[in-house]
Amino acid sequence: MRTRRLAVIIAEMLYRSKRSPDELSDIRDFQLPLVPHVAALMRATIPVSMSVFFRPILAVAIILTLAMSSCAQSPSPVDLRILAINDFHGYLRPPPGGIVITDPEDKTKKVTVPAGGAEHMATLVGQLREGRRNTIFVAAGDLIGASPFLSAMFHDEPTIEALSMMGLNISAVGNHEFDEGRDELLRMQNGGCHPVDNCQGPHPFTGATFRYLAASTFEKSSGKTVLSPYDIREFDGIPVAFIGLTLKGTPNLVSPVGVADLEFRDEADTVNALIPELKARGVEAIVVLIHEGGLPTGDYNECPGISGPIVEIVKKFDKAVDVVVTGHTHRAYVCEVDGRLVTSGDKYGTLVTAIDLKLDPATRDIVSAKADNNIVRSATLAKDARQTALIESYDRLAAPIANRPAGAITATLSRVPNPAGESPLGDIIADAQLAATSAEAKGGAVIAFTNPGGVRADVTRREDGAVTYGDLFASQPFRNQLVTITLSGKQIKDMLEQQWLDPKRPRILQVSKDFSYAWDGSKGDGERVLAERMSLSGQPIDPAAQYRVTVNNFLFVGGDGFTVLTQGTAPLIGVYDVDALHAYFGANSPVSPTAAERIIRVN
Repeated sequence: MRTRRLAVIIAEMLYRSKRSPDELSDIRDFQLPLVPHVAALMRATIPVSMSVFFRPILAVAIILTLAMSSCAQSPSPVDLRILAINDFHGYLRPPPGGIVITDPEDKTKKVTVPAGGAEHMATLVGQLREGRRNTIFVAAGDLIGASPFLSAMFHDEPTIEALSMMGLNISAVGNHEFDEGRDELLRMQNGGCHPVDNCQGPHPFTGATFRYLAASTFEKSSGKTVLSPYDIREFDGIPVAFIGLTLKGTPNLVSPVGVADLEFRDEADTVNALIPELKARGVEAIVVLIHEGGLPTGDYNECPGISGPIVEIVKKFDKAVDVVVTGHTHRAYVCEVDGRLVTSGDKYGTLVTAIDLKLDPATRDIVSAKADNNIVRSATLAKDARQTALIESYDRLAAPIANRPAGAITATLSRVPNPAGESPLGDIIADAQLAATSAEAKGGAVIAFTNPGGVRADVTRREDGAVTYGDLFASQPFRNQLVTITLSGKQIKDMLEQQWLDPKRPRILQVSKDFSYAWDGSKGDGERVLAERMSLSGQPIDPAAQYRVTVNNFLFVGGDGFTVLTQGTAPLIGVYDVDALHAYFGANSPVSPTAAERIIRVN
């Protein structure tokens, strides 16, 4: 009835204007798709007696009215911008290596772009939010853990504060959030002093203002999630759910003791079980934040040939899932997997992903999604003053320790392994741990092993070759204590075979001087390590003989799946790993890269 009344009013106005139909032909043509509706309405609203001259004018009036009515009934989509990061790892200052991307001027080459740092990231986040009605800032885990000295010295409290100050809203829990166990993760969320080191910072630690989510992590005793599984936010009245997930393999990546009372369930099964609950709450738009990722081959905004765990996980997700923000693999990509947008933003704060969504007010679902990875260009982006002040407040306490001279190097000690799995820095760290525990009173070790995941950053050579304690700490940030145990030769061989628990991603232990072995990549489980090629100081390893072996306490309790080490006897606890490395540099500087001849790959 309202439409008819408007049509009559407009017709009367046109009648009084005495305009000809030719003057309105462009309007008629513009609205031709509505002609069938107009014909019906004309029969009901235009008197038969009306002049033929004015009937087309009234038809145009009806068309215009229907067009206006149609627009009123179809509200415009709601725009939402999601800003996302992953694997920040406490890099409050830009990482030394920046980010490596394809050279825009020559696609066959790579260039390094200085990038990262909380001061520059805060500025970029502000720019990407500017002028947007609806935004939210999220993360896919590993915001803390394996951090540089400035953050790690204070148990990552500075990082939690920096990201809270930056306006982070939600984050999935990564495996590194469990490095110090469940209780420490809860302290990161809720605040309070560290149970051992107490309050060390320049002000009380009040916890994260953002919300950690852990949908797939359950307490065995209660059957409840250790943190909330999801968070629902509304944008112009449209609810959007964010589900946070920790990768299922977390118990193999952290100290088993710290997560012994937790269960890490299948990622896809967890999400799919939540879909009916979310729909019952009126949610159609669903975003998953998951600390698991993929391995693409292209540049930072591309996705050719992506592989890795995330591909199959996304394919298993219920079709209700629209967007997936990922992490863990420290790679950058913007992909479409199984019809869903899948993103990742490199590592160490070098990228911020801007994900632009359109939400349909009628269906309340996501109708389009696109993303762009933006480089946090530390050379051009201004520093955020609040972040600078926060960093300086912690640096005043940390700098005297971090800048303490440790020694010197003749060349950069790289953590990048060769095809056999051996790295120059891995060799030096293993040698340092052997040196710290070889004396009879300190353990009587003859061999030392260290896990590659514990070697986090190169020791990069400066012009003068000087190395500081902070440099060494960055390469060994977990502060694991050394443990010397007794193993048989057979147990050493069995332990080395456990390097291939996941054949697609073997974890090759770094070994100390005078010990060597060979492995054959063409062999199957339990047969890759060639027993006859295992030797110590040139002598074959005797399967029945007993050897004193040093590892860190992460490995000692079965970390990374090296369960054979839990069978070691006569354990003797030693110094922290970074302190062993510091002592080694003090005694052996300048330190040079070693020859890569301890681990040999046959096939």
